[in-house]
Amino acid sequence: MSSQVFKIAFFGSDEISVPFLNFLKDQCPLVNVSAVLTQPDRRSGRGRKMAPNSIKTWAKNHSISCRSPEKPSDIECEWLREQKIDLILVMAYGHILKKSFLTLAPSGCFNFHASILPKYRGASPIETAIAMGEQSTGVTLMRVIPKMDAGPIVDFESVVVERSDTGESVRTKIADSCIPLIQRNIQGLLDGNIGERKQDHSYATYCRKINKLDGNIDFSAKAKHLVDRIRAFKSWPGCGFYIDGQKIRIGSAESRPNNALLDIGLTQIDLDGNLMIGTGNGLLIPHELQRPGGKMLKVSDFLRGYDFPVGQTLSSFEMSQLLVPSKE
Repeated sequence: MSSQVFKIAFFGSDEISVPFLNFLKDQCPLVNVSAVLTQPDRRSGRGRKMAPNSIKTWAKNHSISCRSPEKPSDIECEWLREQKIDLILVMAYGHILKKSFLTLAPSGCFNFHASILPKYRGASPIETAIAMGEQSTGVTLMRVIPKMDAGPIVDFESVVVERSDTGESVRTKIADSCIPLIQRNIQGLLDGNIGERKQDHSYATYCRKINKLDGNIDFSAKAKHLVDRIRAFKSWPGCGFYIDGQKIRIGSAESRPNNALLDIGLTQIDLDGNLMIGTGNGLLIPHELQRPGGKMLKVSDFLRGYDFPVGQTLSSFEMSQLLVPSKE
């Protein structure tokens, strides 16, 4: 094994990459994370102040050279070339890279994608997998080509999606699963001694970017499907329904058979104090609710302090499809 220390550039903008970056920095003497390319500072928080993302903050805290252009250009390419980068690793960066970046490093350019490819290519693989009711997902290590998430696969690491999992908890699982994946493959990536297999593009599915309207609920859908979307979008945008123009967010819920024969959107309270909402198939039983400006509360506590319109029918709103045709 060579005693050479290889220089790595990392392209990414999401906190999900921090665990494996820490592994590379602290537990992998083969490499030195020498450069970081990330997204520009964005407005965030209640004050909407400009703030760096987690990756830029990580680079600054470890005194690693970092640039954050709106879009990577020949300037950044030359910057990396001058540093004699050996390997480029990418995760959740947000740009399709030009060929000049893909051929810059002698050992290549590889991406960690948060699904088991070819399923869930695109912008929201974690949330979409949960919302679609998947019982497992994972992260795929693949060579980057000038086509979205379509490069040959090097390796993957699977994670189980429990019924209690949310978008946030699955993100944590996937973040952690990147460590054994890079641990198994870093030597091969650096040496150019890896096996790669082409994706079967006929099985590819594509997910779009999540937006605020994905918090809408259409009660004509199956209750189980609504529960999956509530889990997927718990952190953002949060699923819920509207009463007098105010959005009531559902923190967690379960589905049950519609033994009460409730019509779609109709609300009732059962003998145990559970809130029941009729759907297109089954009952939606919220466990936690939150009013604007309030805390997420157990339904029993929420109902004690809120004049809930029991016996009325809640309005449904369109839920856009999460899977979209390829634009390529």
